[in-house]
Amino acid sequence: MAQLGRFGFLAIAVVFHLMYCYSIFDIYFVSPIVSGMREFSVDEKEAPARRLVLFVGDGLRADKAFQSFPDPSPSSNDTTDALIPRPLAPFLRSRVLEHGTFGVSHTRVPTESRPGHVALIAGLYEDVSAVMTGWKLNPVNFDSVFNRSRHTWSWGSPDILPMFEQGAVPGRVDADTYGAEAEDFTQDATHLDIWVFDKVKELFENAKTNATLNGQLREDKIVFFLHLLGLDTTGHSFRPYSKEYLHNIKVVDQGVEEITTLVEDFYGDGKTAFVFTADHGMSDWGSHGDGHPDNTRTPLVAWGSGVAKPIINKVASGHEDGFSADWGLSKVQRNDVAQADVAALMAYLVGLAFPVNSVGELPLAYIEGDLRTKAEALLVNARSILEMYRVKEEKKKSTELRYKPFPGLGDERHSSERRITDIRRSIDSGKYGKAIKDTDELIQLGLQGLRYLQTYDWLFLRTLVTVGYLGWIVFAITTVIDLHVLNGQTQPSRSVTSMLFFSSLLVILYAFLYIQKSSWTYYAYAIFPVMFWEEVVASRAALTKGKEVLFGHVMATKDVTSLVIRGLGFIGVLEALVQSYFRREIYTVCYFLAITWPAFYGLDFIKQNRFLVGTWACSCALMSVFTLLPANKVEDINLIMLGGGIMFTVGTMYLFFEKSILVHTTSTKEPSATPKADGFSRTILGVQVGLVGLAMFVTRSSVASIQAKSGLPLGTQIVGWVVLIASFTVPFLHGLQPNNNYIHRLVVIFLSFSPIFILLTISYEGLFYFAYFTTVVTWVRLEHRIYSYISPRSSAADQITIPKGLELLKPALSSASNRLNKAGNGEYRALSLADARISLFFLFLLQSAFFSTGNIASVSSFSLDAVYRLIPVFDPFSQGALLMFKILIPFAVISANLGILNRRLGVAPSALFMIVMAIGDVMTLNFFYMVRDEGSWLDIGTTISHFCIASGLCVFVAALETISEVFVSGIEFESDYSAKGDPNGVIARAANGHGKDRLE
Repeated sequence: MAQLGRFGFLAIAVVFHLMYCYSIFDIYFVSPIVSGMREFSVDEKEAPARRLVLFVGDGLRADKAFQSFPDPSPSSNDTTDALIPRPLAPFLRSRVLEHGTFGVSHTRVPTESRPGHVALIAGLYEDVSAVMTGWKLNPVNFDSVFNRSRHTWSWGSPDILPMFEQGAVPGRVDADTYGAEAEDFTQDATHLDIWVFDKVKELFENAKTNATLNGQLREDKIVFFLHLLGLDTTGHSFRPYSKEYLHNIKVVDQGVEEITTLVEDFYGDGKTAFVFTADHGMSDWGSHGDGHPDNTRTPLVAWGSGVAKPIINKVASGHEDGFSADWGLSKVQRNDVAQADVAALMAYLVGLAFPVNSVGELPLAYIEGDLRTKAEALLVNARSILEMYRVKEEKKKSTELRYKPFPGLGDERHSSERRITDIRRSIDSGKYGKAIKDTDELIQLGLQGLRYLQTYDWLFLRTLVTVGYLGWIVFAITTVIDLHVLNGQTQPSRSVTSMLFFSSLLVILYAFLYIQKSSWTYYAYAIFPVMFWEEVVASRAALTKGKEVLFGHVMATKDVTSLVIRGLGFIGVLEALVQSYFRREIYTVCYFLAITWPAFYGLDFIKQNRFLVGTWACSCALMSVFTLLPANKVEDINLIMLGGGIMFTVGTMYLFFEKSILVHTTSTKEPSATPKADGFSRTILGVQVGLVGLAMFVTRSSVASIQAKSGLPLGTQIVGWVVLIASFTVPFLHGLQPNNNYIHRLVVIFLSFSPIFILLTISYEGLFYFAYFTTVVTWVRLEHRIYSYISPRSSAADQITIPKGLELLKPALSSASNRLNKAGNGEYRALSLADARISLFFLFLLQSAFFSTGNIASVSSFSLDAVYRLIPVFDPFSQGALLMFKILIPFAVISANLGILNRRLGVAPSALFMIVMAIGDVMTLNFFYMVRDEGSWLDIGTTISHFCIASGLCVFVAALETISEVFVSGIEFESDYSAKGDPNGVIARAANGHGKDRLE
C-alpha cells in the first residue's frame, strides 16, 4: 500500500471515477437504436396527402403561442389600440378553430434542439449518451421521415439541418442553411425566420422557369421542412415574456400564413398537409435544457389534407389540467401527444413507411377518416414497433446464458402474432372500436417489452457498481490511514488463499462477460471492485493499527458517546449535502449553524480571537443569503457594478495599506521588503486593480449596447477579451520578483479572478465572489487558530520565556515550531480524527461554491446572457466553456486556500484532498440509486446531473490539488520567518505592539 504513493492514488481515483461515471449510460441509458427491422407502411391506394410542410418554431412555448397580449410590434408605440390584448398568431388560431386539430406536444429531456428534432422527425428519443457525443451531426445512424420521403427540401439553422441531410440516403434531402455568424444573440433575430420564408418563396419562384425542379415539386411523398430559429435566439437574449419574443411569434405566424397560401396556390389540388410545432419550450429566464414544464410543453397544430377537422363542444375535452384556460380555446377539443408521435403522424399523412426506430404512437385524433381507416393505420403502427421488439429480443437471446422472455409477449398464448391475428379478425368483422382498443394495448405491450429488454442487465450491473463504489471508499480510507496516519510503516500481507479467491472471482466474471459478448466497459466495471477489495484484505494490518492510533484514546463511556455523536453528525452533514441538491435553502441553515462552530472551543478561545470569530460570523451570515435568492437571475447592471465596486475597493485599499497589513507578517530581512521589489509588486497590483475598473467600464458599455439591440460593438468585444486574458497573464509578472507572503498571494488571486466575475456576471454573482472569498480565507485562519489552540505544547516551546501579558502566544508558537521542525526534516504530522472535520468543511464549501449562484436541479439556471458580451454569435461549445470557466473559479479559490491550510497545519499536501475523495462517494452512491430514466422529464434530467456531478467530484478534487500546488508554491508564513532563527524574535515583535492576533 505504501508503495502506491500520492500520485498513484490520484491516478487510480481519476480513472475509476471517470469509468464509473459512465456506468449510468450503460445501465439506464442504453442506446435504443438497432438495425435489421422490416419497414411497415399503411397499404392504401392513395395517401391522405401528396406532400407535407413541417414548420418548427424553435424554442416556442405552447402558452405563448396561444395567449393574448398587447401588440408587441416595434411600430405600435403603445397606442391605446395597441394595449388591447389580442392573439399573436391569428392564422394558426384560425387553423385550430376551423381547419385542423391542435394540442400540446410533450417533449423529453434534454430539452435541446437536437434531441427535440430527432424525436419529431425520427420518432426516436435518443439516449443521453448518444446526444452527448454529437451536437450538429448524428453520432449514430437512425431512420427518419425525411429519409423515407421521395425528396425533402429543408431550410434553417446549420446546427440542425445537416444531421438529417447526412443521415439520409445521399441526395434525398436538400439542406439550405445560413451562416453561423447570422445567429447573433445581441441583435434582432427575426431576420433568421424571414430568411427561411424568403428561401421557400425563391424555390417556388424558380420552379416557374425550371422544368426539372417543377417536376420534382409535383411528385408525391415529398416533405418541406422550415426550421425557424428566431424564437429560440430571441428568447435567449430577451426572455420569452419580452416584446421581442412576442413580436417574433407574430413574424412567424405571418410567415406561416404566407407559405401556406403560396403552397396551396402553387399546387391547387388541396392535397397538402401542414404541421406546426416546436422542438422545445423556453423558461422565463430565457433558457432550456431541463424538464421544467415551460421547456417540455410545445404547441402542435395540424391542418390540410388528411387531417381531422376541429371538434367543437360547449365544454371540450383536453383542457382539464387548466394549462390552456386563458387561451380562449376551451370549446375546441385539445389533443395532447408525446413528441415522438408527431413523426408517426407525418409518415401516415404522406403515405411513408414508419421510421424503423420510431416509438411514436399514431395520434388517431389528428387523422381524418372512418374507424376502419384508423384501425388499419394503428395496426401497421403496432407491427412496426413489435418488429423492433422482435429484433432486440433475438439479439438479447443470442448473448444471454439463460434468457427470460418478457411475460406480456413471452408465450404462445400472449405472442404478438396471436394478438395481431385477433385484431385482424376484429377489423374484418367490423368491430373497429375493439380492434383500436386491442391495438393500443398491443402497442403499450410492445413499448413495455422494449423497456424490459433495455433494463434486462440492471440487477447485475447495479450490484457490480455498488460493490465497486463501496470498495473504493474502504480502499481510499485504508490508503489515507496507511500513508498519512501510519506514515507507510505497514506492508501488504497476501496469502495464497486470498490471491486464489480474488483471481478466481475475476476469471469467473470475465468468462461470464465474454460469453454474453458484453461491452468492454463491463470488464472495467468488474475489475475495480475485485482490485479494491483484494487490496483492502491485503492491507488489513493498516486498518488494525490505524484503529489503535485514531481511537486508542477513546476509553471512557463519555469519549465513546462523544465519538458516536460526532460520527452521526458527520453522516448527517453528508446527507444534508445530498438533500441540498434538491433544496438549496439547506445551505442557509448550515451556514447559520456554522456561525456557532467557534463556540464549541470555549469562551476563552472566542475572547482570544474576537475579530476572527466576528469575521467568520459575518461571512457565514452573508453566504446564507445567496441560497435564498432566486437561482434564475435577470440581468441587473446595478448589482454587477456594486459587486465590481467592492472588488475595486478591496484592491485599492490593499494597494494603499499593503505595508501596514504585511508589516507584522513579513521579516524586514526578506527580499520582498526591499524598495525595488515593493515598487515592482505594487505596480503589478495597480495594473490588476485597473483591470477590475476597466472590466466594469466594458461591462456597462456592453450591456447598454445589447439592451438597445444595436449589437455588440467590435471595439467593446475586443477590449473585453483583452481584459479577460490580461487578468490571467498579468499576475504571472509577480514571479519576476515574488512576494511570498500568503496574504499577498491571496490578494493577487482575488484580483486575478475579479474581472471575470464582472465580465461574465448578470446579477449578484460578483457579491457572492467577494463573500465566498472572505469566508474561505476566514475558515483557513480559524482552522489554524483552533489547531494552535488545542495542540499539545512541545517541550521546546515550554522552555521559551514568554513576556508578561503574552502568554497566550505559547500554543501558537508551539504549533509553528513543531510544524517547522518536521518540515525541516522532510516530515509531516500524522492525520487525526479532527482532520476529517476539516475535509468535511472543505466538501461543504466546495458544494456551496456551486449552489450559491445556481441550482443543479435546473441546469438552465446558469444563464448564457453574460457570455454574449464576449461571444455574441451562437457557438454552444465556446459559450458553454466560457460559462463553465466562470462557474469553476470559486473552486480554484478554495483549492488555493486548502493548500495554504495544508501547509499551516503541517499535513502532507494531498492528505486532506484524499479524505474528501473517500467521503465524497457516500453522496455518489446515494445519487446512483436515485437515477431515473422514466417519470417526469424534470426527474430524469435532474437525477442524471446529480450523479454525474457527485461522481465527477473526485476527479475534480484531484485537479484542484494540482491547482493548489501551483497557487501555494513558495508561500511563506509569518511564523516561518521567525521560527527559522530565534522564536523569541517573534515574541519580541509581538511585545513591541504587533499583538497576538498577528501570530498565525
